Amino acid sequence: MWISGVALAIVLAIVPSASIHAQDARDGEIQSNEAGTLVWSEQAASWVSPQAFWLSYAEQNDGKFWGQSFEYPAYNEVSEHDTLLIENASGICLMYFFHERWRRAQDVRRWDPQFNELSGCPYVFD
Repeated sequence: MWISGVALAIVLAIVPSASIHAQDARDGEIQSNEAGTLVWSEQAASWVSPQAFWLSYAEQNDGKFWGQSFEYPAYNEVSEHDTLLIENASGICLMYFFHERWRRAQDVRRWDPQFNELSGCPYVFD
């Protein structure tokens, strides 16, 4: 019985610290480890994949979500705050139409700077 009591005390000591870390995480904060890259989503209140984070943001954003494409929509059809998952040979990146031009969503929203190094983001302006 004593051993299980010690084990319970250890578990109780570990679980709150994991919960506290999640509460301390900032929306859009990136965490990478050997299992991959995850992003803290305040909306989901959990760690999600970068693509899931981008899709969730695009769906809740005020502008139109243009989906995923290798090409940008026609300039005269786009409005302020529209979003697009742009594809290139290296992957995808969420783009945000802001002040009359397409920008990486991270550059507008100011999530974790590591977003600019994820998937296709470093190459969207090539």
